[in-house]
Amino acid sequence: MFFVFGPSGQMFRGGADQLSRVASVRNAQRVQALRATGPRGVAQAEPAAPPAPAVDSAFGSLRALAGGVSAYEQTDQGPSTARQPLTQVRDVMTREVLTVPVGTMVSESWGRLAEHGVAQAPVVDALGRVVGLLLRADMVPLELIPKPGGVPAAIARARRLVDEVMVSPVPTVAAATGLRRLATVLLETGLPGLPVTNELGLLEGFVSRTDILRAVATDPPLDLWT
Repeated sequence: MFFVFGPSGQMFRGGADQLSRVASVRNAQRVQALRATGPRGVAQAEPAAPPAPAVDSAFGSLRALAGGVSAYEQTDQGPSTARQPLTQVRDVMTREVLTVPVGTMVSESWGRLAEHGVAQAPVVDALGRVVGLLLRADMVPLELIPKPGGVPAAIARARRLVDEVMVSPVPTVAAATGLRRLATVLLETGLPGLPVTNELGLLEGFVSRTDILRAVATDPPLDLWT
């Protein structure tokens, strides 16, 4: 089950197939940061980032291989407890979630996200209901790097409220939703993750692409290795 929430409350409740027809969700599609000087609500792609250094890729591959070998060796001993297949959002979601209150300044929010080492956070109202999703990539696009005479403009943008840069309305997902349906929505919207809420929009957790990949890489069902 998926929902769409904005400052006015719930705008949609239904399955993944209907979610793709919601205009506000289609407008949220993007894979890179928005340009600060572009029209609000219109995604404009930044230049593609240069490829990561080969050494980083090599170390990443070695770490993944080491993890796979370790998991394979453990199959000889048998699991200490039976591992259940990962099928629902609740199986992989993060339950302790950093949130940003409506009305917070961008500069303050950037510091909070950086302090906790996260790239996104749900924006909540005074009642704790999700009204948007704040992405670090949207707060400081590449073009905000100060140029001669551009420092005052950069400072002014940093003093904006998160209400002006957050993704809203934002899709959310119920904890009992299947992971395959969630993956489909993440691919279609280009979002890095979704808040996990109940039907009232109250936050229960957050599920990101990283959560899914981490679960598959570090704690797979036994049958993935046979």
